[in-house]
Amino acid sequence: KLLRRKKRQGDRVVVNALRGRLSNRRLPESMRKRVLRLITREYKDFGPTLIAEYLQSEHSLALGKETIRKWMTAAELWKPKRARVGQVHMWRARRECCGELAQWDTSVHAWLEDRGPAAMYLVAMIDDATNTLYARLVESDSAEQNMRVLWGYLERHGRPQAVYTDKASLFQPTLARGWQSDDPGNKTETQIGRALREMGIEWIAAHSPQAKGRIERCFGTLQDRLVKAFRKAKVRTMPEANAYLEQVFLPVWNQRFVRKPANAVDGHRELGRVNLASSLSVMETRRVANDYTVQWRGVRWQIPREAIRPGLRGTTLRIEQRLDGTMVARDGSKFIKVLRCESEPAVKSRNRSTHRTNRESKPAPNQSRWMDGFRVKGNEQWRAYREEQSKLPVASE
Repeated sequence: KLLRRKKRQGDRVVVNALRGRLSNRRLPESMRKRVLRLITREYKDFGPTLIAEYLQSEHSLALGKETIRKWMTAAELWKPKRARVGQVHMWRARRECCGELAQWDTSVHAWLEDRGPAAMYLVAMIDDATNTLYARLVESDSAEQNMRVLWGYLERHGRPQAVYTDKASLFQPTLARGWQSDDPGNKTETQIGRALREMGIEWIAAHSPQAKGRIERCFGTLQDRLVKAFRKAKVRTMPEANAYLEQVFLPVWNQRFVRKPANAVDGHRELGRVNLASSLSVMETRRVANDYTVQWRGVRWQIPREAIRPGLRGTTLRIEQRLDGTMVARDGSKFIKVLRCESEPAVKSRNRSTHRTNRESKPAPNQSRWMDGFRVKGNEQWRAYREEQSKLPVASE
């Protein structure tokens, strides 16, 4: 058959007969126009992959992302980008078990666009083996706010074997060369570093952003998907954003992007006897004064009478400022809730100008009259005796 067609058509026989004709499985033109209208009206700045997900979840339109990409390119709603090979970094294999390593970082972005502040802080922790994500929007990138996020992660998943962070001052203090030491102490670890040590979680520092690329790429995806999800849900405040994260976005993320680990063993450990309120607090040591009070940032705190024991004065206690605002002193294994002392009345300083006398001008030399009127009994007799002695002849040797 092909030879007979070759004799009739010549070399054109190798060209497919369907070339230039419309496919029999081609989607209707009305469908294409409807999708382009939806994209123009609601998803103008969305990518083809994200548009395909929203069309299926909100409009019950099951379309492939490449079909949408082709339609958008033809309508000049999407400009294809040529893939470029950037700087190549050494590849690191994922950890085998869930909970073996969690990458932890903060992203500053306008998460609510013009509906909220220009800079909002999203603290996220992502499992290195499975991509399981936990994130919260916080007021600032402080130690206390990061501790709150860590607390939520620990209550949900348990204690990971290690955390992987950058070298921010939250995790590593900036020390002079003489203070560098391997021994933990007040000068060589931060509040979060101390908390991780007490809970038995290893801290690993990344030497470059590319080293913790999993959390960095996660933030790039979140700055696209999460921002648009907040916009679609009409989220305007931080509590609404965290509620949406907890109830809607994170469950979808952990279903869409989580992968199966190489080892099914869960590396997370139970909290056990770990006291989260104590470890995840701002801790310093203070000396007990004679009146059983301790100083904390310019405020005096009183130890209750029932907690006083012999020898307590002069000892050094661990003082904890809990995340709920309470102050607790730790005496051995005993936790004591200290009470804030009432502010003492300020001592009124004397007005020196009211007690200062007007000083007269300083007299010239040998003209001082401070001895005027000064008399001592016996002065006259002493003067007469001196005059008599001066009149006597001087004896020759």
